Amino acid sequence: MENIKFSDLGLNDDVLKAINDMGFEEPSKIQAKVIPVLLEGSDVIGQAQTGTGKTLAFGAPVLSSISHEGKNVKCLVLAPTRELAIQVNDELVRIAKHSRTSILPVYGGQPIDRQIRSIRRGIDIIVGTPGRVLDLIRRGILDLSEIEFLVLDEADEMLNMGFIDDIEAILKDANHDRQTLLFSATMPNEIRKLAKNYMKEEAQQISVVKNTITCNTVSQYYFEIKHKDRFETLCRVLDVDEPTAAIIFCKTKRGVDEVVESMQARGYSVEGMHGDMTQNHRVNTLRKFKEGNLEFLVATDVAARGIDVENVSHVINYDLPQDNESYVHRIGRTGRANREGLAYTLVTPREYMALKQIERATKGKIKRKEVPTIDDIFNAKYQNICNRIKETLEAEEYKKFVPLVSELDDEYSLVDVAAALTHMIYSKEVSSDYTEQSLDVQSDDNYQDRDRDRGRRSNNRGGNRGGNYVRLFFNVGRMDNVNPKALLEFLSANANVRNSDIGDIDIMEKFAFIDATQNTVDDIMDGCMGQKFQGGRKVRIEVANSKKKN
Repeated sequence: MENIKFSDLGLNDDVLKAINDMGFEEPSKIQAKVIPVLLEGSDVIGQAQTGTGKTLAFGAPVLSSISHEGKNVKCLVLAPTRELAIQVNDELVRIAKHSRTSILPVYGGQPIDRQIRSIRRGIDIIVGTPGRVLDLIRRGILDLSEIEFLVLDEADEMLNMGFIDDIEAILKDANHDRQTLLFSATMPNEIRKLAKNYMKEEAQQISVVKNTITCNTVSQYYFEIKHKDRFETLCRVLDVDEPTAAIIFCKTKRGVDEVVESMQARGYSVEGMHGDMTQNHRVNTLRKFKEGNLEFLVATDVAARGIDVENVSHVINYDLPQDNESYVHRIGRTGRANREGLAYTLVTPREYMALKQIERATKGKIKRKEVPTIDDIFNAKYQNICNRIKETLEAEEYKKFVPLVSELDDEYSLVDVAAALTHMIYSKEVSSDYTEQSLDVQSDDNYQDRDRDRGRRSNNRGGNRGGNYVRLFFNVGRMDNVNPKALLEFLSANANVRNSDIGDIDIMEKFAFIDATQNTVDDIMDGCMGQKFQGGRKVRIEVANSKKKN
């Protein structure tokens, strides 16, 4: 599938223009495999996990093929949760940027009257959760008699959440001549049975096996940032670490150009590589990087394919990649020949869940790091300058300058002279006159939405495993409407535990983990065990193993 471009897949011009605006250079594996099959009119059973580019895989061919006759819905996309429905809807809106396709998300927790009015005006594509979609069907509002496409996204998750009856009811009500697309990370018997009963016999099954092994010589970290601070964070990291050679990855060609221009303006030795550059330019840039004449290379995933440079000390994900597999390929650019390598990723609070998906898919641990402060930069530069001064003193190559410096001794203290020279070196090597001591992500306007967006809470301790924390297992999860805020309120009400006593919270579909201070564990056990969470399931709590349960 290498070297296939979106323009080779048969998509219409409006969709191709939108994909180009999004900055993607070439399709992911599942996109390259699924798009041509869907455009041929076949049903598809796709086995692929979140983070592989599934939405574009089905959204691009649907938007290339959908008709706009009448007011009835032409495509229905079912998603297990409101969060995923919103995410899929937003992606489809971007793909439909240059078409006249109308798209509407429908899910519980939002006024149904507003959704009803929109549907009655006429909607081409609906993205919704099974419960709300079935409610609209039973009210006589949503008519599926003319739908051309029906997409089941993350079918196994919908099965786990008990939606199988709702899904079957929706499938039975839908136009039998439709094209059906089913995506699932796993293929349990119930999903196979669903496919057999409601999809065409000639449905094609497409499986994308992802690379889940990362290099064990690469240490992986992330910095949580505000979007506006992304570039300054990059500069702070580079000024503290002073990489010998680093590749900085951007998702789009435009992003590469912007980062290169901004870095060059700050004096970094940097050039970029992406698909719009000529082959000669790319070859020359790579040669300079290999020979050490460039410290930094900014590239897209496509342009960086095949780069084999042994001395790369850092890989920095300026943007998250399009899919999880690209992350594996990116960080594999460092840690070569059994050398130690570092991989850094910059994420906003809203991107945090995508990072966790990468972490699960790659079976690796991506640890949190704090964005360097001005003091961190000063201390790192000072230590580096001192080391170089010591090396110069030991080499004794400075002695021809002694008579010259002695002249300054008559007018100035030699300590002041040394400090002035150190200041000159420092000013030359620091990329910016930083104004804020630290970049505090908590001051972001979107910070209050962070718990909802990431399904997890952190007290900014940079990881609180071990120490005075105990990891507790709770038998309630997302299917019980657990979120960090509700769980903290539950602990406060039943065990009088303060928020400051709780560290990381990880919420899965059927269970959750929290890190609690040792002196609160007995209170939590005594006060919360057997209590009903929001009037639902009785809570059972256990002290978890040191390793996280998956």
